Amino acid sequence: MGLKITSAGLALAALALQAGPAFAQSAQTAEAQPALPLVPADFAVPTLAKGPGFKLVPLGPDLVKIDFDAYMASIEHLQKTFTRSTDWPHAGLNAADAMKDMEGEAARFQARKSFAYGVLTPDGTRERGSVYVSPSPVPGYDAVVRLWVTKAEYDAGFDAELYAWVQAWVAKEWPFSRVAYPGRAIAWKEWDALVAAGKGGR
Repeated sequence: MGLKITSAGLALAALALQAGPAFAQSAQTAEAQPALPLVPADFAVPTLAKGPGFKLVPLGPDLVKIDFDAYMASIEHLQKTFTRSTDWPHAGLNAADAMKDMEGEAARFQARKSFAYGVLTPDGTRERGSVYVSPSPVPGYDAVVRLWVTKAEYDAGFDAELYAWVQAWVAKEWPFSRVAYPGRAIAWKEWDALVAAGKGGR
């Protein structure tokens, strides 16, 4: 089943690719307009998950400083591997921008529209990366999962470790049949084409 793509919709998708995580997810969610909620009403959304040497907790204002420190220390790395844009992160971001982002993530989590997690050290003092679970703008996928790690963690091999763990966690703990992992299980170029064309029937 195809989607009717409007000029406004294409513009929104383009903006989503260029913006930071908070705007990208809200734009993606608005464009998708899923007929059903991302998760069932009776699904208990995880608020804590533990892996080897890390834990996942919902992003929000209480994590604003360590989240800001993590992505600001990896600007070029994230521009190339995660957002594929110089719009986020960038050197001009400040504490107010960071707080707005965290408030948005927390609001969407509370409303069960999308779920953003900080990947923290076990003691919670440092963020190693982030994981995002959001609606799919492409029919045929129940959800989109994206993740990033800092440059230092990437160089240490943590990106591959976290990706493998997240795949297993999502398969076991979340109510999805088919999940898209853009830039990983599906190439960015292919994913972008699917988003633009609205292919892949549900």
